[in-house]
Amino acid sequence: MKKSIATLLIAAVLTMLSITACTNQENTPKGTGEVKTGLTMGYTTEPEGLDPHRTAAASTFTVTNNIYDTLVGVTSDWQIVPRLATDWKMSDNGMEITFNLRDDVKFHNGRQMNAEDVVFSFNRLKDAESPRARDYENIKAEAVGDYSVKFTTEKLDVELLKNFAYPWAAVVPQEAVENLKTQPVGTGAFTLKEWIPQQHLTLQRNDNYYGNKAKLETIKLVILPDATSMMASFQTGNLDIIPLNGDQVTIVDGNQDYKVISEPMNAVQIMSLNTNNKILSDERVRRAMAMAIKKDDVIAAAMFGYGDAIGSHLPPTSPDYYDANSIIEYNPEKAKELLKEAGYENGFDIKMALPKNYQLHVDAGQVIADQLSKIGINVKIDIIEWGTWLSEVYGAKNFETTVVGHTGRLDSYAFLSRYKSDSNDYISLSTGEVDELLDRSRQELDEGKRKEIYKEIQIILANKLPAIYLETPRTMLALQKNVEGMGIFPLDFYDFKEVYFTE
Repeated sequence: MKKSIATLLIAAVLTMLSITACTNQENTPKGTGEVKTGLTMGYTTEPEGLDPHRTAAASTFTVTNNIYDTLVGVTSDWQIVPRLATDWKMSDNGMEITFNLRDDVKFHNGRQMNAEDVVFSFNRLKDAESPRARDYENIKAEAVGDYSVKFTTEKLDVELLKNFAYPWAAVVPQEAVENLKTQPVGTGAFTLKEWIPQQHLTLQRNDNYYGNKAKLETIKLVILPDATSMMASFQTGNLDIIPLNGDQVTIVDGNQDYKVISEPMNAVQIMSLNTNNKILSDERVRRAMAMAIKKDDVIAAAMFGYGDAIGSHLPPTSPDYYDANSIIEYNPEKAKELLKEAGYENGFDIKMALPKNYQLHVDAGQVIADQLSKIGINVKIDIIEWGTWLSEVYGAKNFETTVVGHTGRLDSYAFLSRYKSDSNDYISLSTGEVDELLDRSRQELDEGKRKEIYKEIQIILANKLPAIYLETPRTMLALQKNVEGMGIFPLDFYDFKEVYFTE
């Protein structure tokens, strides 16, 4: 009986795969010499909505970046480039920036975009319903012509330009804002063709786009939260691109039918230490813990080796990154000496809170606990729900140690400002060594001098160790071999304009 049921199940699965493959092949003219015009990508998380001013969800921006446009964009190598703006000019004092706009841009509803649309969109981004309002509260916008907009800051922000590259700073038409969540109207290279919640979302090429037309006619994002199901669909050819976990790379890497692209994330994974804890307040203890952690083993466990070791709180992708890995090197014997000097010759017990929903942090924490046990530190692991982590660890600061990741912006200050002594963040450098440096970084207009300031901050963090800096994980995508033009960017979005198929 069991064998019969198993046989039926296998037959059913094969039938489903056959049906799905046939459906996909309607847009896949194999053997005809034609090139595919529709791409299908696996997508793990449903968008929260498609209104860029009303969400903070990365799952939304990966889609909306293709429907809407911003004044400027960012390339995969962190360069700021024109988008809706043709050029811009900064005042000598750095308090004003004026954008000249393209005069050939139309919204998807056919109306031409102008400066008033930019001002309206920016003010909407700042209103009470916007989760990004605080980021822009000190900036004022005004139209200074039909195709020119001036932004003025109350306080000097040397990274002002970068604020206009984020996907939430998109330009929208006033007449369509009531329904943007489900009926987006932008100026982007694609329009929304269809959205069936929990199933798929399809984008259609905008043939009235002001720039170079997208090479593909359609992009279909299929919602598949289960990584195993997604990989199976990719292997049968039903998906053209999928995001990869570290443990899946070996399945596709080296296979001539596929290719893998991989770039360091604009993110860091750290082991945060609560320096208000009596034991952890001792810098010698924190240094000993750092010396006992072999980062290569952590990266191997958390990301199957697809990560880059870091020594401070900036990722290697950042233009301001300084390699501080050599400041604290792996040395368990020296770590034991430091513990003895600090009065903990026999070690101590410490708690580690790990967020259940993020396996890479759980895996990293378990390896770290094993490594620390070798110098006498007994780590008691508590795996908790993400909501509990947010409320207890991040909010109430009720923790001793934790392993977690931090994603960043284009601005290094956004990464590092949590270490100000008055930041009220769940981690900080309460003794204040970086306060003055961080304040200076916001006032320094010279990029080279600002880079030196950020270097000094990174060195201080590497020595003081309010956290132990582990790795920058990698973003990885698997592609069918005939997919070209897909890139990975420093912000959480996809850009499909340049993606195409070879024969």
